[in-house]
Amino acid sequence: MSLNAMRSKGATIIQRARQSRQAALSEYDSKRVIAAYGVPTTREVLVQTAAGADPAARRIGYPVALKACAAGASHKTEKGLVALDLGNDKDLRRAFATLKARAGKSYDGDFLVQEMVRGSRELMIGMVRDPRFGPCVMFGLGGVFSEILQDVVFRVAPLSRRDALEMLRGIRAHRVLDAVRGMKAVDVDSLCHILMTVGQIGLDHPDIAEIDINPLIVRDDKPIAVDALIVLSRQAV
Repeated sequence: MSLNAMRSKGATIIQRARQSRQAALSEYDSKRVIAAYGVPTTREVLVQTAAGADPAARRIGYPVALKACAAGASHKTEKGLVALDLGNDKDLRRAFATLKARAGKSYDGDFLVQEMVRGSRELMIGMVRDPRFGPCVMFGLGGVFSEILQDVVFRVAPLSRRDALEMLRGIRAHRVLDAVRGMKAVDVDSLCHILMTVGQIGLDHPDIAEIDINPLIVRDDKPIAVDALIVLSRQAV
């Protein structure tokens, strides 16, 4: 896909969100934007009912994860709106009923059936729009403890490959990217591509205030975006 096609697809999704007066994109739409630029994302299907979830899970292949998925459905794990390691249709239907009840009667969003991605290393990549410097790309350790560890580095976009490589070695725990304890070294080319791409998305779409890809799980040696959130600027609401 050409850069213009990537921009166009992202702009269409963002414009639709603006028309709906959303403050942020859903996880599904956030991933559609970054995937259009070539960021590896999970295989997933958006569904509205438990009956629709079954064939989606079979198509993806068990085990799967199930998540509430709406523009306002952030902090899903803390709210109990994520179910993991669902091994069959019965588990999936039970989880669907549980998540729907937890979401409440007022919830009118969809649900995301997603492949399970397993890996011992969790990273995060993001972008924040600074009033002075513009899009700034972030890299660091990801997962549920990312806010506690705060092992991150920033660079102003656009990023060169050299910038991206320096970011990878700029965190305190950079050795987690190396071959360790029987795990392969992380694919540096893929990580550099994602870092440079996130910066490019920020440059292409001024309406985006923040991008948060967390976790970016390393499966074997390949990073995969398991969750993502794009927050729109105030002008986009």
